[in-house]
Amino acid sequence: MAHTPTPEQASIIEAAVKTKDNLLISALAGAAKTTTLAMICAALPGQPILSLAFNKRIAEEMQKKLPSWVSSSTINSLGHRAWAGHIGRKLKVSPDKNYTLLKEEVEKLKGQAKSDAYETFADTKNAISRAKLNGYIPEGSLREIPRVISLSDYLDSFDEPLSGAQLDLINSVLLRSIRHAFDGNIDYDDQIYMPTLFGGVFPRFPINLVDETQDLSPLNMLFLQKLVGDRRIIAVGDRNQSIYAFRSASTRSMEILKSTFSMTEMTLSISFRCPIAIVELAREHTPTMQWADWAAAGEIHILGTWKAADILDNSAIICRNNAPLMKLAYRMLRAGRGIKLVGTDLGPQLTKTFQRLGPESLTQEQVLTAIDKWERERLAKSKAKAAISDKAECLRVFAGFGPTLSAAIAYVQRLFASGGTIQLLSGHKAKGLEWDAVYHLDCWRIPSPYAESPEDLQQEANLDYVITTRSKDKLFFINLDDME
Repeated sequence: MAHTPTPEQASIIEAAVKTKDNLLISALAGAAKTTTLAMICAALPGQPILSLAFNKRIAEEMQKKLPSWVSSSTINSLGHRAWAGHIGRKLKVSPDKNYTLLKEEVEKLKGQAKSDAYETFADTKNAISRAKLNGYIPEGSLREIPRVISLSDYLDSFDEPLSGAQLDLINSVLLRSIRHAFDGNIDYDDQIYMPTLFGGVFPRFPINLVDETQDLSPLNMLFLQKLVGDRRIIAVGDRNQSIYAFRSASTRSMEILKSTFSMTEMTLSISFRCPIAIVELAREHTPTMQWADWAAAGEIHILGTWKAADILDNSAIICRNNAPLMKLAYRMLRAGRGIKLVGTDLGPQLTKTFQRLGPESLTQEQVLTAIDKWERERLAKSKAKAAISDKAECLRVFAGFGPTLSAAIAYVQRLFASGGTIQLLSGHKAKGLEWDAVYHLDCWRIPSPYAESPEDLQQEANLDYVITTRSKDKLFFINLDDME
């Protein structure tokens, strides 16, 4: 069914058709950006257009919504073809490549060094993947390749500091991995890492569409430069939803993109998701945000005392930090409510950290003492203080559930295995999602006490905006301490 464009959409379509300008579309939450991109493509019939997405699900959804002359692809798929073209051979994707190379390196070690390496094996493997995603290249090697990220910035991206031995392993595996990639053996991270840093044969489309540009990392930005070249780019993003600086996304990615490609900026300010009350609240962050002509009034409520039975089914409870969600999840389950903790990586992370504290026979008091020590050591070495503090608080929550470390681990596994219609998740996990009813838990946790720099404070404000704009109807503010 055809949509009648709003005046903003009509202006963007006109610019796409009547000019050759590179366009940067600043689209606020729920502002029909996908529909707008489809309208642009429909207004440019027959022209080869590339729609670039950052995951397979979005690429497939875009392919269904866009005209037949538009090719929708993930950045990984494009990178794969670009690298294959560069080295002139068929590629073999080995998802376990980092694991295999790391195991071979660890097996070269002796005695305690080998034992220690296996103790931190999973973390080291994950750090190798992060190195590729960030574009890190070991210092002193491959000096002819421009650096995207420095060693110090790479190390600062971890909430648990890497040891010197881990860094040695990471560097050794990366250099071997690069050599293997030139032989055609790659993993999924290599699909972006190798063609961006070491050369690729990129497809050339007259027009390139790019979404979610507020989340671009420096490596993604360099990839785009090589892909687009001097051809046209039309990109969409929302500065107010830039919340992934801790993953190396640049808070200024849209400004950098705009400058790099000399783009004309245009706006989509009407939210077709949020009702009037939500838009009025969101204007604290985005004064230009508007609601649709047919928007419902919406509801915002600040609850005083409340109980588990008050939470609506099929709603979301969102918090700045994970620890309050852990406490609430336990209380909700005890009250017979079906809940689901969203964030499949958090449960295993907590379990892994618990296991490093000592034997599972540790008493509750010993576990709490070990957590205090773990937190002090990491706060002293890492810049990711908010993440460390939140993780420590999560550990204390579970330590309080039972008399031993074994009991704490069992509670972690039980909570993350639960399923129900009420979703509990952090603000970072909530991005891109929407619900009729949203509960903002402990809103006073924004901004984090560790947010000191202007960039950190902006990230916190953006996170508040993301949480607020997840609601399609009702938004409730609740405090954990007010739960009966």
